[in-house]
Amino acid sequence: MQSLKKYYIIPATPAEVYQAIVNPISIQIWTGEDVQMSTEPGSEFSLWDGSIVGKNIEFVEDKKVVQQWYFGDQVEESIVTIILHPDKHGTSAELRHTNIPDGDFNDIAEGWDTAYFGSIIDFFDGL
Repeated sequence: MQSLKKYYIIPATPAEVYQAIVNPISIQIWTGEDVQMSTEPGSEFSLWDGSIVGKNIEFVEDKKVVQQWYFGDQVEESIVTIILHPDKHGTSAELRHTNIPDGDFNDIAEGWDTAYFGSIIDFFDGL
């Protein structure tokens, strides 16, 4: 199991970024795929038409999202924490992703850079 910690600068306010990662309509716009999302702790979510699934754990409006991502029959919970910090360029998004299976680590790390945060950055750059 591996863990990942990264920061991304997004050209939008923390409130705008928060909405982009929790509002299903916003998520569908920047992913271009079907999504199921709720800000109800304990609810399940699905991104990229089911490529990523898990459970929502905690939400602090405009500041923090915590989710459990499912990796098959993995016993240890893989936890994603996104903390949004105001930054002079918009928002600094702090990502912590724990207990990533070794065989999935490179794909997950690249996915955070390109598909997830890369798409959010592109979305706000295009506004």
